[in-house]
Amino acid sequence: MKDYTTPDLNHSALISIDVQNDFVLDDAPARIPGTLEAVPAMKKVVQSFRDSGIPIIHVIRLYMPDGSNVDLCRRAAVESGARIAIPESEGAELVTSLKPNIDTRLDAPLLLSGGLQEIGDNEFVLFKPRWGAFYQTGLEGFLRGRDINILVFLGCNYPNCPRTSIYEASERDFKIMLVTDAISQLYPRGEDEMSNIGVTLYSSENLGQPLPASICNR
Repeated sequence: MKDYTTPDLNHSALISIDVQNDFVLDDAPARIPGTLEAVPAMKKVVQSFRDSGIPIIHVIRLYMPDGSNVDLCRRAAVESGARIAIPESEGAELVTSLKPNIDTRLDAPLLLSGGLQEIGDNEFVLFKPRWGAFYQTGLEGFLRGRDINILVFLGCNYPNCPRTSIYEASERDFKIMLVTDAISQLYPRGEDEMSNIGVTLYSSENLGQPLPASICNR
């Protein structure tokens, strides 16, 4: 099974999930504990991929103020006035340290229409309407069109959007890597879950050297 799941960065892309101010900063309305602390590791990985010219896709959320495109579990809160990742707000922006340029701003109309925003050389932003990065998005077509079959994941709140996105990627037969110190809310059982579906675990310190070998059990 190892031959099927062992990653090779030659055909890879980096996927960052929801690393936006409203989920990261200390005073954020939907702050996920541990995310701000993981940002330095995220920055290190993003910069490494940026320097290597490997594609980077920042997958994000945008919530309309009327709640019309919000997950059911958060819709009432947004309808009642909670301002979380509102289009064109500062809270919806990528955290500054992950931007290719400090002046980079999200193009909300383009993203909400399903477009892919290019923010740097081989670096893009994509809006996802729900937990998973592949749900009602053009991500798979974009990756297939570039002959990408390895996905490296980092970002915000493992139990929700990253985990869902990783399972979606696995269902589509992508080889998968997870950077364990560059993702928030990861727990030991979660690492076991990932190993059991063939995900290879890395740290930001040893992207060239995998942590305990990935296996695939059912």
